[in-house]
Amino acid sequence: MPAHPRKQPRPDRPIGERLLMLLKTRGPQTAADLAAVLRVTGEAVRQQLVKLAGTGLVEATSEPRGVGRPTQLWHLTEKANARFPDTHAELTVSLLGAVRAQLGEQALDRLIAARAADSLANYNAALEGAGDLGERVRRLAEARTREGYMAEARRDGKGFLLVENHCPICAAATACQGFCRAERDVFEKALGPGVSVERTEHIVGGDRRCAYRIALECVADTPTTQKRKKSP
Repeated sequence: MPAHPRKQPRPDRPIGERLLMLLKTRGPQTAADLAAVLRVTGEAVRQQLVKLAGTGLVEATSEPRGVGRPTQLWHLTEKANARFPDTHAELTVSLLGAVRAQLGEQALDRLIAARAADSLANYNAALEGAGDLGERVRRLAEARTREGYMAEARRDGKGFLLVENHCPICAAATACQGFCRAERDVFEKALGPGVSVERTEHIVGGDRRCAYRIALECVADTPTTQKRKKSP
C-alpha cells in the first residue's frame, strides 16, 4: 500500500486555524515549513504566528542546527490544545470516579470491556472486505478519525504505523489507563490473526501523539520445524 497522504488543513479555513491544525498534526515546525505547506509567503505565516502567540495559542523555542543562528520552532501551547475536543471530559472523569468509589475496580473493568466490545464490533464492520494489512490499517485509521482521533496510516518498513494526533478521551484515559490497554487489544483483534500492535508513543505518557507500530508476526517455530532443525 502506498503511504497514506498526510491530511492537509482545509483551504477555506482562516490561515490561523490552518496553522493550528498543522502544528497539532505535525508537531513543532519552522515558519518556512508551514509556509511551504500552506503555499503562502513566509512573512504571511510569521505575521499570523505572532498574532497567535499574542493570544497564547502558540509559542516558539530555539533549536541549534549546525552552524549559524538557532532555528525557531513553533508549537502549540496547552491553551491551544484545549481547543481540540476532549469528549465530555469533566463528566467522564466524574463518572469514572463514582463507578470506582461506589462499585469497585471490577465494575470499572466490566465497563471498559463493554466499551472495547462495542469498538471491536464497529471496527470489524469498517474493515469488512478489506484485503491486505495495509488496507485494513488504512480503514482503521479512517474509523478512528471519525471518532475524533485525527488518525493517519503510514507504511513503516515492512509494517505500518497508525498515528493518532489527538485523543478525544484523554481525560478519561488519564484517569483510567485501562482504556488505553483495551484499545491496543481491540486493534489486534480487528486487524486479524497474526498481527502485532505495539504502542510506540502515548499522549497520556507525555508524547505529542499516540502511535502504534503494526506488522505481521513472524511464524513461530512449531514442534515439527524444531525437529527438522535438529535433524542432520
